[in-house]
Amino acid sequence: MSLEELRNQIDSLDNQMLEILNKRMEVVKHVGELKKSTQTVIYRPEREKQIVDRLDSMNKGLLNRAAIEAIYLEIFAVSRNLELPERIAYLGPEGSFTHQAAESRFGAMSDYLALPNIRSVFESIDTGRARFGVVPIENNLEGIVKETIDLLNETDLKIVAEVAISVHFTFATKAEKLSEIKKIYSKDIAFGQCEKFLNDYFAGKEDDFFVQVDSTSKAARLASQDPNSAAICSHIAAKLFDVPILFDNIQDSAQNRTRFFIIGKDFINQKSDNDKTTIIARLPEDGKPGTLMKFLQEFESRGINLLKIESRPVKEGDHFNFWFLMEFDGYFLDESVQEIMAKHASEIKWLGSYVKAI
Repeated sequence: MSLEELRNQIDSLDNQMLEILNKRMEVVKHVGELKKSTQTVIYRPEREKQIVDRLDSMNKGLLNRAAIEAIYLEIFAVSRNLELPERIAYLGPEGSFTHQAAESRFGAMSDYLALPNIRSVFESIDTGRARFGVVPIENNLEGIVKETIDLLNETDLKIVAEVAISVHFTFATKAEKLSEIKKIYSKDIAFGQCEKFLNDYFAGKEDDFFVQVDSTSKAARLASQDPNSAAICSHIAAKLFDVPILFDNIQDSAQNRTRFFIIGKDFINQKSDNDKTTIIARLPEDGKPGTLMKFLQEFESRGINLLKIESRPVKEGDHFNFWFLMEFDGYFLDESVQEIMAKHASEIKWLGSYVKAI
């Protein structure tokens, strides 16, 4: 079969897919009208997971689960915009890894609001200026994001979902040759995480050759304006500022991942078959030994798998007291979880139960 014949086959299949997608969107439109009339929440992460799980289980073709999920996440995002367009706030600037995480769940068509700090994201959700917010919670190399935890404690917002993305840095430039590059822009942490690449290609350069800026997004913007420069930045930033990518995945560690929370107001997920719950525990400050240990044993005795515990200082008084952010397997209405929450009702703040991503 000739190349032209194969291309004709692809064109025919594309035509069929377009027709089917439009039929899907017609149904989605009716779903949106029904949800709007009953004031039902549009974003349902557990329903999206069910669809991907079902398609993956019946798949007999060349697509793997990751490919199916990537395709359908964009379909879901387009569908939600047809049902009811919603504004998404995220920790900016444009082209940041938080922007990338937001687009991975809400698609390129959503209305995005880039904000200068994490507190601004929380405030935009709390005041109704945006429906959902995307903020970083932890990096597997750098650790927890303390500001996000503290704001979850201070506010009444809920965790809607978690998103984990691999942190891949690209080397983007308009220069035709490496020898034409006179400076490289990036953020300090990006320079540090791409040290091996820089030593291989730019060893011996003077310090002023490496220009530190506020963000990798700004680095991409500056590189777009200077053909004799380059940027170490995210893939989305290079795309946003139209800077060609010369090298991809230049980071030292292939295991660099960041986890993000999608936050919302007055939001409760439905139960799925693979949930995680996050709470804040403020244990009694009675000075009795074993208070924390006894609380943790409540989970062990009920067979609940604890995933994370982080301590944060109580910023009141002159004592060294702490509260704890905890994550564990399960849904908040599970009988075993409810037993603990009822027993320690005055000590526990429930932050959300959501589909487990990692």
